[in-house]
Amino acid sequence: MTAQPTITPAIEMTGAALTAAYASGDLTPVDAAESVLADIAARNGVINAFTDLDPAQVLQDAAASAARWERGEQRGPLDGLPVTVKENFVRAGIPAHAGVAGTAGVVPERDSPVVERLLEQGAVIVGSTTMPDWGMLSSGVSSLSGITRSPWNPEWTVGGSSSGAGAAAAAGFGVVHMGTDIGGSVRLPAAWTGVATLKPSNGRIPLDNPYFGRSAGPLARTVADVALGMHAVARPDERDYTSLPHADIDWLDLDTDVRGRRIAVHLDPGAGMPVDPEVRAAVLRAADTFADAGAEVVELPAFIDDGILRDIDDFWRIRFWRTYLGLSHEAKIAVLPYIAEWVHPGSDMTGRRALEAYETFGELQKRTVAATSPFDAVLAPVAPMAAFPAEWPMPWGFDASEAMSHIAFTLPYNMSGQPASSINCGFTADGRPIGLQISGRRFADLETLQLTAWYEGARPVDARPVFPS
Repeated sequence: MTAQPTITPAIEMTGAALTAAYASGDLTPVDAAESVLADIAARNGVINAFTDLDPAQVLQDAAASAARWERGEQRGPLDGLPVTVKENFVRAGIPAHAGVAGTAGVVPERDSPVVERLLEQGAVIVGSTTMPDWGMLSSGVSSLSGITRSPWNPEWTVGGSSSGAGAAAAAGFGVVHMGTDIGGSVRLPAAWTGVATLKPSNGRIPLDNPYFGRSAGPLARTVADVALGMHAVARPDERDYTSLPHADIDWLDLDTDVRGRRIAVHLDPGAGMPVDPEVRAAVLRAADTFADAGAEVVELPAFIDDGILRDIDDFWRIRFWRTYLGLSHEAKIAVLPYIAEWVHPGSDMTGRRALEAYETFGELQKRTVAATSPFDAVLAPVAPMAAFPAEWPMPWGFDASEAMSHIAFTLPYNMSGQPASSINCGFTADGRPIGLQISGRRFADLETLQLTAWYEGARPVDARPVFPS
């Protein structure tokens, strides 16, 4: 009897490998969906990555994709690939709570732009993923969903606010996982779970609720799969009045060379928490990888201060105090206690203070562009620390008076609108992933992704994650 070839489980396959298997007939989109759903059934009870999961709908969508493949009418490179979307990418008919318990939730009549683009490409949406209350925590702690935990170790945070997206990516619950980012919310989960991501230029991926500094981005185990996500969703939409015009970008062209590139390494932002020595060492080793390949690597001095973090934190407190104030008494009680405590100082800040804080957004934008424009890219930690305990809402624990002191490396690129990625560059002694941020010039999204792909291939073997299963 001839031995049958062993087929790699779908959760361990890249998007390109899955589509090649569909084309050859070795697998169908239904096979992939069943594989992912079985893995979710076995492991998600601990990880807790989803707010909405409808296996029957997933299998129905996978069967429709399989039929398209049989007819040779697939819609593109994502057809039949399992993907997930953060809860705040609303889906028609599915209540959206923004991570907050106690509210009825918004039931949209139309899919968000990101969801529409994925469905137009034939992607199979496995489910909606968790987020903390209003997306204002860098952890997987939510009054709605409970605690989302790392597939690496359930005692570790996955980060936030795209917490379920990071968990699902690391676990292999799909190929592409869409999240949003206003201060690091796709890069932090990527850094703390070892996956790759790109926060593209603001407006590159359309949102139906745009907000200054807010962006969206795909998380995935590989940069090539991040590129697949960008290929699907980086198109303008009339609902996003901030979206960039159409650009003819070949997201799947990731080849590049770093010889002669001018690269900065940034280890002291001038504000926030001190950088852990293990994180610092991993980022410096990544910088050496660029230098050894012929890049000119220089140090970028600090260009922000703690006052900037405090101002932006105050503005967000004011903004979400207004949101909190509009809730019913019962809903207020249901909000995560940390968030309720965090928003309360916004109740008595003056209009003058609000304007002072708001003006800092522009100041940070100006400083970031001025400091980084001489360079092709800037290398930095995504965060000054590796993953912290899963139960903590923030890296320092439960003190709601702290002013966003962990996002001094990520926040500047939300305000400047520049692209910034995360890619794993090492591990702590106890096995926690360490993320390298690679930021680029304004609108240089593809170049930033290409540099990230280059480092992915050039990094030392011991910096390459072997994801838990």
